Amino acid sequence: MRALLVVNPAATTTSARTRDVLIHALASEMKLEAVMTEYRGHARDLGRQAADSEDIDLIVALGGDGTVNEVVNGLLHRGPDPDWLPGLAVVPGGSTNVFARALGLPNDAVEATGALLDALREGSERTVGLGRASGVPGTEDEAVPSRWFTFCAGLGFDAGVVGRVEQQRERGRRSTHALYLRQVVRQFLDEPHRRHGTITLERAGEDPVTDLVLSIICNTSPWTFLGNRPVYASPKASFDTGLDILGLSRMSTAAVARYATQLLTSSPERGPRGKHAVALHDLTDFTLHSKVPLPLQMDGDHLGLRTSVAFTGVRRALRVIV
Repeated sequence: MRALLVVNPAATTTSARTRDVLIHALASEMKLEAVMTEYRGHARDLGRQAADSEDIDLIVALGGDGTVNEVVNGLLHRGPDPDWLPGLAVVPGGSTNVFARALGLPNDAVEATGALLDALREGSERTVGLGRASGVPGTEDEAVPSRWFTFCAGLGFDAGVVGRVEQQRERGRRSTHALYLRQVVRQFLDEPHRRHGTITLERAGEDPVTDLVLSIICNTSPWTFLGNRPVYASPKASFDTGLDILGLSRMSTAAVARYATQLLTSSPERGPRGKHAVALHDLTDFTLHSKVPLPLQMDGDHLGLRTSVAFTGVRRALRVIV
């Protein structure tokens, strides 16, 4: 087997020595080429090269969710074709590693490498669905290129939190759960639309859902992790179905306290609920429109401001070794 290993040298939980050990272990089982990413978007370019190559069977992403997202967008630059495109394997090296953990991989790079080698020897793989976000024809965002996401996206409040965290990391702060919680508080205090949301959810054949402040789109469950605690925004979300969405139409102090508690105590059977919560399961196509530009995030990567985004759940989009 010929494989391309894409390594993010800035991954937060792997040292240079650990990376060398992992590369050696993988190279003992396959013909391996390892490439260190050098700029934002480099992993996407490497994924594109692997998709266009005729002799690469597998691409391994060693890094966090951002690295995985870039690799996936490169692999699928011509669209999904799991029977012909190289398979994907993930070795978690970021701070949260939602995609890898949702696949059932250990949240430790060495243990995950061992699990990956076992899966390769046993021929163990699965084909998972993905989400795709695109510009909406007839809107100011219609020319925005479409982009794939592996586990979640968000328009509004949670994307604003992601943007704040990225700003702090650019200033040299470490990505920690405490940093995220501080930015949640700051986003809440600065949120101008928390009592009267600006987002409308539209889908064919259904009445629109209006005045949402927050919209979280999930391709799998859990939505994220706080340390070792999984957080379930949409407990029914799955790699084997379409997309799920959780929307909140009110974020007063009392509502935030209630829904934050529900998230922290969520389980695979029970997520956030209440008269200001909208939970929809297994959607194939829907559109979010906002009266004002709002931040958009995918897989924890802040993508700027949008007023309209079309979402599609694509089943059987990517072959994953697991």
